[in-house]
Amino acid sequence: MAGTDHGHTPAAWTGVIIAFIGFCISGAFMVLANPIGFIAGLVVVALGGVVGMAMKAAGMGAPKPVHEDLAKVIAAAKAAKA
Repeated sequence: MAGTDHGHTPAAWTGVIIAFIGFCISGAFMVLANPIGFIAGLVVVALGGVVGMAMKAAGMGAPKPVHEDLAKVIAAAKAAKA
């Protein structure tokens, strides 16, 4: 995985940072025995996922890899053998 940029995008970093803040909020309110605050932290975690997906849809995520058509790959392999 060292040769890829998997997760090294603004969308990924933003989503993870927001989710981490939500986990911290939930953890603090769990220790304080406050269920409303705990649930609010979980909402922030879910918000991190939504923000990350929205940023990816806006073009700030990693582009999907382009795969060659399987028929072209097979034809090229047969041509190379001949």
